[in-house]
Amino acid sequence: MKERNEAALVPQEEKDRQQGFMDEVASLGGGKYEIVTYGCQMNVRDSQTLAGLLEGMGYRPAARREEADLILFNTCCVRDNAERRVFGNVGHLQAQKKANPRLVVGVCGCMMQQEGVPEKLLKSSPFVDLVFGTGNLYKLPELLLSVLKERRRRVLVDQNPMAPIAEGLPASRHGGVQAFVNIMFGCDNFCSYCIVPYVRGRERSRAPEQILAEAEDLARQGVQEITLLGQNVNSYRWSDGTDFPTLLKRLDGVVPRLRFMTSHPKDLSDELIETMASGRSICKQLHLPVQSGSNAILQSMNRRYTAERYLELVRKLRAAMPDIGLSTDIIVGFPGETDDDFEATMELNRLVRFDSAYTFLYSKRQGTKAAAMENQVPEETMKERIYRLIAQQEAITQEKLRSMIGHELEVLVEGPSTRDENAYMGRTDAGITVNIEAQGLRPGDFALVSIASAGMNTLRGTVKCVRSR
Repeated sequence: MKERNEAALVPQEEKDRQQGFMDEVASLGGGKYEIVTYGCQMNVRDSQTLAGLLEGMGYRPAARREEADLILFNTCCVRDNAERRVFGNVGHLQAQKKANPRLVVGVCGCMMQQEGVPEKLLKSSPFVDLVFGTGNLYKLPELLLSVLKERRRRVLVDQNPMAPIAEGLPASRHGGVQAFVNIMFGCDNFCSYCIVPYVRGRERSRAPEQILAEAEDLARQGVQEITLLGQNVNSYRWSDGTDFPTLLKRLDGVVPRLRFMTSHPKDLSDELIETMASGRSICKQLHLPVQSGSNAILQSMNRRYTAERYLELVRKLRAAMPDIGLSTDIIVGFPGETDDDFEATMELNRLVRFDSAYTFLYSKRQGTKAAAMENQVPEETMKERIYRLIAQQEAITQEKLRSMIGHELEVLVEGPSTRDENAYMGRTDAGITVNIEAQGLRPGDFALVSIASAGMNTLRGTVKCVRSR
């Protein structure tokens, strides 16, 4: 009998059918494409699959948007400003579409799964040719062929919360030393502020054999670091008894570095902490969203842990891994948040001393319980609070970074620095970005770096020695 979150798979005959559509699109001559990605790492991974499908149909990346024959927006709906940006940026293509009527404009992703949003988009931007949701990504060949041959709009959004997964789809990662690997899709937590379960569906885990095979293939391609992705990786499980710690043990050592995100505190087990601490290649880094330091707000958020429980987890993590890099998410201005609630968040942040924190103003999302809650916090109050929280976290981050000056840290070189043509950049095991003053490094090198200075969010140093891949 299947476990509740074991993923159903798209049948092979359907994948073969889509391959036929891919071949037919390729016979039309292909063209150039651009994919614009919004949101989280899972959207980035989806865009790599979309790019792989397009390249399998004869398309190639466009150097400039003006050269593109197909422009695809892969959207996010977690925050309201992301939705506004999508509508604005799609609207800006009207002139380009008018100048080039054969340009295909598509919009996909989480935002298209929201009730009424596709209709709203098509009304505001009637020139959009293609709309599809997160569960229909594998049908891009069929949809695109219909647009190209019949020159008619195609809209396909599947609201099935247990939508099947299409294994083995191509992905275009364009080299690099890092890669994302999905281990599960969807979420069962239904936090009262979050729209993810409604747009990504319920939890569905991939088979461990499929995950391991993908990781081993990436290792053969020279990937040095893999990040496992899921809305709540801690709740991964498969019907053969494989849970997340077991999966990590199977993947440990496949590549030199293994990371994962995101974890939910309610599911962070002692076994997972022990697995992280003893792993050969599992990075000593954890992103553990706390969201609030107030128990009243955590309960209203439906987070299912207390501030005290969260602090206990932090103590366990640091006891097992003293140098672990800890980051978090914090929402400011959740409905009903009082001054005392916010001060509790400030106090928790002071006690934990995160390496970094992603702080957000509460964003009302239609369809969530929080959107209908009373006592919505005024925007002015939210802004005043978040400025204080950001200032506190910046001071903590600065102190932590300055404490590393004079230390020697191993850094995986990712590539040239975007800010200094004479430097390279990479990350430590704990996830800290380091700019390296050196020539002749290559992406994938492991450099022992002597830290000389600290910036706002990064370190800088010189190479002591290099271990090439």
